[in-house]
Amino acid sequence: MTTLWPQRDGSPIACREKLRVLAENEAELASMLRDVFDDAVLMGVDETAMRRILIETIEALPSPLQARGSAGTDPP
Repeated sequence: MTTLWPQRDGSPIACREKLRVLAENEAELASMLRDVFDDAVLMGVDETAMRRILIETIEALPSPLQARGSAGTDPP
């Protein structure tokens, strides 16, 4: 299954290079999350609690656009 990557206006990203990078990042993240999740569960952390911890970690990520003070604009 191919992930559709929406832009801020809702239209899908079409640039092949961007799609390649996004797919590589997604695969790397999935692998890393699997390792972190497996390690925690094998060390005795409750699966439901670990899923919640991972979700909370993602939800707490600051926007890189707000961090740069350029919300709503694309980088050059």
